[in-house]
Amino acid sequence: MLGDRRLITVCTMACLGSGRLCVRGVEKLCQFGQNIQVRRKTSAAFVRIKDTGIQPFARTLLRNCQDTKTQTGCRSLSSHQVGPGSMPDFQPVDPYRLLEDDLKDIYKDIRKEIHWNTNQEELRKIASYYFDGQGKALRPMVAILMSRAVNYHINKSGLLPAQRQVAMIAEMIHSASLIHDDVIDQSDFRRGKPSVNVVWNHKKVTMAGDYILAVGAMMIARLRNDDVTLVLSQIITELVQGEFMQLGSKETENERFAHYLTKTYRKTASLIANSLKAVAMLAGADEKLAEIAFQYGRNVGLAFQLVDDLLDFVSSSDAMGKPTAADLKLGLATAPVLFACEKYPELNPMIMRRFQEAGDVEKAFELVHKSQGLEQTRFLAKKHCLEAARLASSIAESPYQKALIVVSDLVINRMK
Repeated sequence: MLGDRRLITVCTMACLGSGRLCVRGVEKLCQFGQNIQVRRKTSAAFVRIKDTGIQPFARTLLRNCQDTKTQTGCRSLSSHQVGPGSMPDFQPVDPYRLLEDDLKDIYKDIRKEIHWNTNQEELRKIASYYFDGQGKALRPMVAILMSRAVNYHINKSGLLPAQRQVAMIAEMIHSASLIHDDVIDQSDFRRGKPSVNVVWNHKKVTMAGDYILAVGAMMIARLRNDDVTLVLSQIITELVQGEFMQLGSKETENERFAHYLTKTYRKTASLIANSLKAVAMLAGADEKLAEIAFQYGRNVGLAFQLVDDLLDFVSSSDAMGKPTAADLKLGLATAPVLFACEKYPELNPMIMRRFQEAGDVEKAFELVHKSQGLEQTRFLAKKHCLEAARLASSIAESPYQKALIVVSDLVINRMK
C-alpha cells in the first residue's frame, strides 16, 4: 500500500491541530496553495526535494507559516498556531473529519425527505429504520469527497447543492437495497440490531424499500439534468441484475469467478462508481475527468465488497453487526471460497449445491482457512485499492484529493 508519506498533506495539517478541520479553512488553504503553485515555474524554491514525499507548495506554506509576517494569516484559518521554527504534527487526512460539516446532517436530511413524502407513520418508521446514523456513510462520504476534489480541480469552490443531493440519493439507494436483501435472505441482524424484516412483516418492508427508491427518483428528477439522470438510473438496473446473478451459479471455475466479479460490480461497485461520475458531471467535468471519478468509484466499490467477503470469514459477529459465515449459510460462494477451490476442488460440488447438505458450511469454512483463499482475496482487494489511489493521484492536489487516497487505505484495512 502507499506509504504514510504519500497520504500526508501538510497544508491540511497546518490548520488541523487538536480541533476539527473546518471546510472553509481548507478551501482558503487550497486557494493559497493555488497562488503558490502559479509561482513554481519561476522560483527554484519550489523544486521537489527527493525522498520526502512533502509537496512543494505545502513546504512553502509551512515555511510561510513559520515566518512571523504570515503567522496571522495561518492562525485565522484555525485555532491551531504554528510558532516560529515549530513543526505541526503530521497525520494522514481523516476523510470523516475533513467532511464533518458536510456529513453531520446527512441522515437527518434523508429522514426529512422520507417523512415529507408520506403521512403514513408506519411507512415513515420502516423506511427510516436504517437511517439512524449508525452506518459508515461511506457512499455519501466518498461522493462528497469526489465532489470537492473535482470542484477544486476545475477551479470551483464549495460543494454544489446538487452534488450533496447525489450523496443522499446514493445512501438511499444503498439502504433500499439492504432492505430488499434482508427480505430475500431472511436476515436476523443488521448493524448490530434486528433486521427490518424481523421488526415488520415482509410485505410492508418490501414496499418501504420501494418507497425509498421512489423518493430517491423524485430527488433525481429535481436535479433537472438528463445526463445525470441516466447515470443514476443505471445504478438501479445494475442492482436488480446483480441480485438475479446472485441467485445462480456457474458450472466451470473460470466462469464462476467472472460471474462473481460481475455480480459484485453490479450489486456494490456500480452505485459508488456512477454516483461519483454523477457529481463530477454536475461540476462540469470533461469526459476524461468524469471517467476518472467513475473508475475510482468502481475500484473502491470492488475492494470494499472483497474485504466484506473476507471479513465474513475472519471477523466476529459483534464487530460485523451480523452473524459470520452468513454468505455460506445463504449458499453464496464469495472470493475466499472461489480461491480456495484451486487447492481444494472438493469445494466445487458444495458450491453447485449451494452448501445445502449437512456439514457443507462447516467444511467449506474450514477449507477456506486452510487454503490461501483469504490472502488471495485481500491481495485482489489491495490491487483495486492501489488502482483507486493511482486514479486519485491524477486529480489536482488538495486535501480532498489526498483524502480520496486515504479512503482506499481505509477500505483495505477496515475491520467491520
